Amino acid sequence: MDLDVAMRVASAGMKLQAARLRVVAENLANAESTARAPGGEPYRRKVLEVASRRDPETGALVATIRRWAVDRRELPLRYAPGHPAADAAGYVRFPNVNPLIELMDMREAQRSYEANLNAMQMARTMLQRTLDILR
Repeated sequence: MDLDVAMRVASAGMKLQAARLRVVAENLANAESTARAPGGEPYRRKVLEVASRRDPETGALVATIRRWAVDRRELPLRYAPGHPAADAAGYVRFPNVNPLIELMDMREAQRSYEANLNAMQMARTMLQRTLDILR
């Protein structure tokens, strides 16, 4: 594999993982964001759908974001009769964000980012050593 191709693949992976980290941060920041009025829609967890595509310049498969999506799972209800968004029975719909899942996603994205960074550094080192040999 050409070292330039390896660096492009690693770079695409790093961009994808950085986007995943941004989504996780947004989800965690809004984990308790409810609606302002009864019957309103609270924050819904965001997710990235990932796809692979062929890079037209190199022919290599690279990871890309297919689309940003909203998690349509059911929103949990909590009994909080004093909350401004409580319905007549005193229940409030909260976001479908589970902080433990978000933290696990964050850790996975972080490790994947680091793996891609290491691959890029290795390719760069190999390229530098090749240039040193040619001198």
